[in-house]
Amino acid sequence: MSIRAVVHGIGMFVPEKVLTNADLEKLVDTSDEWIMQRTGIKERRMCSDSESASTLAIAAAKDALKDARVDASELQVIIVGCVTGDYLFPSVSCLVQEAIGAKNAAAFDVGAACAGFIYSLNVATAMIESGQVTNALVIGSDALTKFVDFTDRSTCVLFGDGAGAVVLKAETGTDRGVIDTVLLADGSGAKHIDLQLGGSKYPVGRDYSEGKRPYIFMAGSEVYRFAVTAMGDACCRALAEAGMEASDIDLFVPHQANLRIVDSAAERLGLPPERVFKNLEKYGNTSGASIPIGLCEAVQQGRLRPGMVVMTVGFGAGLVWGANLIRW
Repeated sequence: MSIRAVVHGIGMFVPEKVLTNADLEKLVDTSDEWIMQRTGIKERRMCSDSESASTLAIAAAKDALKDARVDASELQVIIVGCVTGDYLFPSVSCLVQEAIGAKNAAAFDVGAACAGFIYSLNVATAMIESGQVTNALVIGSDALTKFVDFTDRSTCVLFGDGAGAVVLKAETGTDRGVIDTVLLADGSGAKHIDLQLGGSKYPVGRDYSEGKRPYIFMAGSEVYRFAVTAMGDACCRALAEAGMEASDIDLFVPHQANLRIVDSAAERLGLPPERVFKNLEKYGNTSGASIPIGLCEAVQQGRLRPGMVVMTVGFGAGLVWGANLIRW
C-alpha cells in the first residue's frame, strides 16, 4: 500500500508593521494608483529591526504544530524554503529547530527563492513516500524588505515579509496528500533577479566587491514575460502527469507576485474567480512564504477543506519555477 504525505496542520505569521502605498509615496516617486494598476498590491508587512527570517519561521512553525497537535520533539525533519536567511550559515532551519525544541529533527534549507515552498514540499514528500521519515515540518519564510532599495520604485513596491508552514504526516489507505509536483529551472535567466553583494563571489568588505549591489535587482519586463508563460506551463504539466484536468482543481493558490500574472495563469487554466485565491493586495510578494500564507488563509476562510484538490504554482530567482497538486 502506497505511503502518502498528508497535510495535518498549517500556520503562518506576518510582522505587525504595515507598509502602505501611501507610505511609499513619501519615499519614492510613485502613487497608490500606479502601484495598484501595475501590481495589485495595496500594502505589505515589514520586519522590525529585531525580526528576521528565522523569527518569522519560528512563529509560523509553532502555529502549524499547534494546528496539527504535534509536539516539536516528534518531528523528524525540518525543511525551510528561504533565500533571506539570518546568516550565510547556520541555516534558518537549524535556528527553528533549536527555538521550537525539535531535538530529534534533521534540519536544512532549500534555496529556491519564490518557489522555495514548492521545492521544499516536494523534498519532504519524497522523504515520506520513500519511508525515510514519517513526518516533516515544511516552512516558507523570507524577509525581503531587509534587502530592498527604498529609493528604487521598480522594486520597493513589490516585496513584503512573512512565513507559512505545514506539518506533513505519512498515511496509507488514503487519497489525500501531495499528488504530483513539477520542478523546473533555467539558469540562463539568473541575471534577471539577483542580489550581488554578500556571497562568496562578492563578499562584504573586500576591495573587489566595491560597487556591487547590496539590494535586490529585478529586470521587471523580462521576469514578467517569463512568469506569464512559466506559471501556466507548470500547472498544465502537473495536471497532465497526474492524469487530471483543470476542472478537477477546487482551489488555485498561486505565488502572489503580480495580479496580472496571477490572472493570466488562472485564465490559462480556465478557472473562474471563485476558484482562485488572492491576497497580494495585503502582503505583496513574500517570496517562499507566499504560497503557504495563501494556503493558511484559504483554510481559515473555509475555502480549502479536507478532500479538496488545491494547485499551487510559483516562480522566482534562478530562474526556478514549479507546481504542486495536493488533495487537502
